[in-house]
Amino acid sequence: MKSKKYLDDLKSKSVSELNNDLVAAKKELFNLRFQNATNQLTNTSRIKEVRRNIARIQTLISEKEAAN
Repeated sequence: MKSKKYLDDLKSKSVSELNNDLVAAKKELFNLRFQNATNQLTNTSRIKEVRRNIARIQTLISEKEAAN
């Protein structure tokens, strides 16, 4: 149910706020990949979670832009 709450939170944001979240998520994904490459990452499932969050954000951005 964590993703449902996260999705509801995203739906209440504007496109500019979603773009800011997208940039932050992409930076986090880069850092996670870097940690994974240097064998410093302990929770590798976080990469998958962040990738899905990026997809969720991009989907909401495109939906909101199409509605306007």
